[in-house]
This record gives sequence, C-alpha cells and structure tokens, in this order.
Amino acid sequence: MSSSKTIYTKGKRIAELARNAPDMVFTSLNHYLDMEWLKEAYRLTRKDGAKGVDGKSGREYGENLEANLQDLINRAKTGTYRAPPVRRVYIPKGSGAETRPIGIPTFEDKVLQRAVVMILEPIYEEDFYSFSYGFRRGRGAHQALDYIWRQTMVGKGKWVIELDIRKFFDRVSHDHIRMLLNQRVSDGVLLRLIAKWLNAGVLEDMQISYPKSGTPQGGVISPLLANLYLHEVLDKWFETEVKPRLAKRAIMVRYADDGVLIFDCERDARRVLEVLPKRFLKFGLTLHPAKTRLLHFAPKSQCTGSTPRNFDFLGFTHYWGQSRKGNWVVKRKTAKDRLTRSLHRIKEYCRRYRHESLVKQHKDLSRKLKGHYSYYGITGNTNSLKVFQHEVSKVWYKWLTRRGQRKSICWESFNNIQTKFPLPPAVAVHSCLRRK
Repeated sequence: MSSSKTIYTKGKRIAELARNAPDMVFTSLNHYLDMEWLKEAYRLTRKDGAKGVDGKSGREYGENLEANLQDLINRAKTGTYRAPPVRRVYIPKGSGAETRPIGIPTFEDKVLQRAVVMILEPIYEEDFYSFSYGFRRGRGAHQALDYIWRQTMVGKGKWVIELDIRKFFDRVSHDHIRMLLNQRVSDGVLLRLIAKWLNAGVLEDMQISYPKSGTPQGGVISPLLANLYLHEVLDKWFETEVKPRLAKRAIMVRYADDGVLIFDCERDARRVLEVLPKRFLKFGLTLHPAKTRLLHFAPKSQCTGSTPRNFDFLGFTHYWGQSRKGNWVVKRKTAKDRLTRSLHRIKEYCRRYRHESLVKQHKDLSRKLKGHYSYYGITGNTNSLKVFQHEVSKVWYKWLTRRGQRKSICWESFNNIQTKFPLPPAVAVHSCLRRK
C-alpha cells in the first residue's frame, strides 16, 4: 500500500472514531507524527513558496529530507521545537493604496503545521456543519454560491443579514482557541505545538512583535483554527440555540469569516440582528456596524420603500431580475469592487511589463483572463465577463501605445495584433447550461 493510501486509511479511522463518539476527547494522537506521516505532509506542502525567516526553500529542505524530518519529529515530540517568527509582508488590498498584511512561515513550520492539520481535520470535519464551506476539503466557494442561490429562490422573498466581522483573523482570542481545542483534543504534544504557533512572533522591518490575539499568519493551521472558532461562535449557536426559537424557517451560509443569514420572517431576522453583536463580543469579536446590515431580498414588486434589494457574497452581487420568460429569478454578477480590483491588477501588469514581447504579454494576460473566468464564470454572469474582457483589451492597448518614443499604435494596428494574439473570449466555466 502506498504512503498516501496508508495516511488516508488512518485519517478515515480518526474520522470514524470522532463520528461514533461526538463527545469523545482524544487523549493520544501524537503517535501519528512519524516519518511516513511527515513525508506525506512534505509532499502536500508547496515547494516554490516565498521563504521564511530562515531563508530556506522547500527544495533545499528536501535535499536531506529524511534527516530533516526525523530531527523535526524528535523536536516536536520532546517539546524542544521552537516556532520561528513569521515574516510579514504587505500586498495590495484593492484598487487604492490600501494594503493587507500576510505572514510567511518557514518551510519546516509549514510541514509540521500540515502534519498536525492532517490529524485534527478528520476530527473536526465530523463536528462542522454542512453550511460551512470555507477551507474544507471537498468544498468550495461555488458550492456555497449554488446553495445560497437555491435557498433564496425558494419562496420568492427573504430577509437577509450580511455579516462583516472586523479584522477577524487578527482578533481571535488565544484563550478561547485553547478552550475550544480542549473540548475535543487533550494530546499534550499537539496542544503544545499549537500554543507555540499562537505565540510565535511576527518579524517586520527587523523588529519582532508578539501579538496577543489572532491566528498564525499565513500558517496552514490558521484556517482550521478559524473554522473551529466560528463553528462555536456562530454555527453551533445558530443551529442549536437560535433556530429552535424562531417562528419560521432560517438558514445560514458561511465561507470562512464571510457569511449571510437568510430568514423567511422579518421579525425573526430583526431579533437575531439585535443579539448578534452581543454573541460576537462574548468571544472578543465585533461586527462592523455599517457593513453588517439587514435587507429585504425580494423581487421589486414585493419590496417597499427604498430598502436595498441586493447583497454581496463571495465576490458576487446577488439580485432579483426577470428571466427571458418574464419570471422573477435570483441572478448573480461580479461585484463592483471585485471587478475594479481585478482591472487594477491588469493595469499594474500592463504598465510594468509594457516593454516585454507581445508573446509574453499575450500569454500572461490570457492566463489572467482564464483565471478570472474560472472563478466568476457562473450561470448568468456572462455580461460581466464580457465587460472585463473588453476593459482588459482597452488597458492593453493603452499601455502598448506607451512603450517608448516610437509612433503610437493606432486602434487598427491593435486590432491586427489582437487577430494574431487573441485574448480568450468570455466563458461561463461553471454555467449549468454547459455539458459536464
């Protein structure tokens, strides 16, 4: 049996134990951290990522793999492993000057975190609810979008709460994470490692700081801890305490820290909106007062006053529109801020690489367009895709005319270029009308 199949079998065994004993606390799990387990974690870890504070790449680490992994196992189990600081860098957040920080752990840290996630994930996957889609194996954004579309289409009119958690990944309480972990896992080796990652410093401008809250920046284990946190803060609370007290049907969809709550009854929605800030505050989190809002999501004929009828979720604006047959249906289009952000990145690329060969520019732009289509290419969003493709073409033309002191390229010449180097046409990759 291959190593991957062996690891898969062991993972299934952990999941089976968790499923059959939902209240069970796992006391001994670190025996899974052996050479075979760590080799699989190494295989699953990206080798060409940015380097951490030690300056070592994945390929360099693999040159003496078995010795490095055995040393890592020994340090992890004896408690001598020290979680290195995370190197912090900033990347653009949108179309403006605003940026957001990301963390870059060392490659060895990524491998060990991956190994621990491989142990814990089968346990918590049995606890998590089906309406949680973010950072879970076999689940993704398009499944969440499909689920929310089907739920909003039922009944022709809902009340929707858009959730916006302020700086969630920076404000997660370490004490609460430890408490939640202890409810399911009491293995000293794993808990000690997670505590070290929570307390690992952040290196920025040659200065190390030690945040007292937040999940490990850029860490493989961060998404799992985030899901565990919001499972307790929101999912479990909504499912077991809120829904039984409501007058009518309500559902929730969550993708990481992005979520919406959908209600059949306005009174139910307003009652939940009133208690949500108190619930989050109990766990050290706050909701953005302006971005967390309640709206009547219904066809225009059913809405009254100036109540907004659209909401954004996972990069799409969800709105009611009429089909070709004149029926009211829920439609989705690329959210305005996401379209602007994507075009800004295209502009930056064209500006920076305008002197490169047409072959390279065409190859890179085609890849970027296909990447855009692979996410935003859903049923009914073809018009937005066409707008994006057209704007990319205009941006490319603009920066090709600024390649130097030579005569500017006229539009006719650019059309000839596009004939030779055509940009990929807009394609709804995930359209339900396409054959599987």
